[in-house]
Amino acid sequence: MIVPGSNVARHLRQAAREQPDALATLAPLSVGPDGKVVHARCSFRRLDQESDAAARIFHAEGIALGTRTLLAVRPGHDLIVAMFGLLKLGAIPVAIDPGMGWGAFLRCVRHTQPEAVVGVRTAIWLSRLPLPAFRSLRTRIKVGTTKWRLLREQCASAEPRPLTEVTADSPAAILFTSGSTGAPKGVDYTHGMFDAQIELIRRTYAIQAGEVDMPMLPLFALFNPALRMTTVTPLLDPSRPAAADPAPIVSALLSEKVTNSFGSPAIWGRLADHCERRGLKLPSLRRVLIAGAPVPAGLLEQMRRVAPQAQIHTPYGATECLPVTTIEAGELLSTHRATARRGEGTCIGRPVVGVEIRIIREVGKSLASLAETTACAPGEIGEIIATGPSVTRTYHGLPQATSLAKIADGTRVWHRMGDLGALGSDGLLRFLGRRAEKVRTKAGDLCTEAVEPAFRAHPDVARCALIGLGTKAPLIPALVVEPRAGRFPADGGEREQFIAQLRACAEGNPSAARVETFLFQLKLPVDVRHNAKIHRLRLAKEWTERLQVERLNPLRLFRR
Repeated sequence: MIVPGSNVARHLRQAAREQPDALATLAPLSVGPDGKVVHARCSFRRLDQESDAAARIFHAEGIALGTRTLLAVRPGHDLIVAMFGLLKLGAIPVAIDPGMGWGAFLRCVRHTQPEAVVGVRTAIWLSRLPLPAFRSLRTRIKVGTTKWRLLREQCASAEPRPLTEVTADSPAAILFTSGSTGAPKGVDYTHGMFDAQIELIRRTYAIQAGEVDMPMLPLFALFNPALRMTTVTPLLDPSRPAAADPAPIVSALLSEKVTNSFGSPAIWGRLADHCERRGLKLPSLRRVLIAGAPVPAGLLEQMRRVAPQAQIHTPYGATECLPVTTIEAGELLSTHRATARRGEGTCIGRPVVGVEIRIIREVGKSLASLAETTACAPGEIGEIIATGPSVTRTYHGLPQATSLAKIADGTRVWHRMGDLGALGSDGLLRFLGRRAEKVRTKAGDLCTEAVEPAFRAHPDVARCALIGLGTKAPLIPALVVEPRAGRFPADGGEREQFIAQLRACAEGNPSAARVETFLFQLKLPVDVRHNAKIHRLRLAKEWTERLQVERLNPLRLFRR
């Protein structure tokens, strides 16, 4: 049955009616000689009108209810306009990370078989190449051009366009995972799931209408119209976010009095370093969310100095299930830093209201129902599963992957996070690492977050990764270290001294003491989305091949 008011785009329409002149978007135009970013400003009324205009343009070209539409638009105002234009039609935007690599991108496109593409000039040009991935395309609409803007201007003065009626269970979008530990997968979102996410985020972080947000991940900008927050688009390349120049980003945070911002540890590390080098503070920030990978304690301390008025949260979740848990930096630093260094896992907080989590014994197969699971005792390490109103139910066109990742429970569905953790009697969840990255050794399994926090405490370690060397279990546990700039060991003596210091950092951590060898690398490979998740499986393969590990005689190649 069609339920009036289920289309998630209604949140923008309501904002336009209730606070028409409030700022909706600030899009960067240029950087002045004084370093200040000049922004184009758009109200909620204007944003609603422009997305109505976009919907009319799209509909005239054949995009309608259920049309899968590849969205290839740069982050910012045009992306928000295009996304809401498609949602208003009941079309299904397909969002794929732009920097995952051409081959992976083409595989994602081919799998979803979009019927239309809405994109910038380069994307439209590429979509005309005679490749199998683009054979399904029937409609191409170019955005960001003078013609696009003129068409929007002509349509924007019309009466509000009625929203296409949908149900809460109607498809709303296909959002691809980053593929950090496997092939990227398209996650099926419904309008009801987006609604649930919006409400969970609002309630969890007490977000108020009128706040100003700078989202360092483009996806999060799409929640802001529903949350009545102004979106300030940062000057960064979404395919290389951690390589961004921090100066204009910090300038915009200050000049636009940003109150809320989400970003990865890699991005916030650059911003915090920039602020501390120049003696800058970010006094307007009320709330900082840092996620995408484990957050070093040192960065949390930095952020508390740089943004002294802000609550700094480290939420946990995934594309398939967001948010799941959260914890504030004050609590994390005061009571849980030492436990992480001892090897008990990184505390990632309590479940947000409406979400339930459990820890179950690991099973390497599909689970048809919750009755097939075995619950772990408090403190026992197992697989993390979660359920709630924002938990997605399927991967697009991947029934086997769906079967492996989802557990039926009556009308509910549990998502298998793919992570290992332990749930204490205090209700706090401790993260031990990805299941796929666990290292199987002769002496038993090693979890990445039982080992790495001890070594991350070394002041000269920028990143480190536990890997297993060899082609099959049992593997040789090794730590690959990315030293901070200027701290890479120059010779064997410096290397041995660095290793001795690392071992000293790991005293008191029995898991870390089992690391047999230490390797040094200038830069560790990380994911595109956050520039923070380390590709440990790739590292293991590369180092295994590079060192020609012989599993039966590891001591010939490695020394403690």
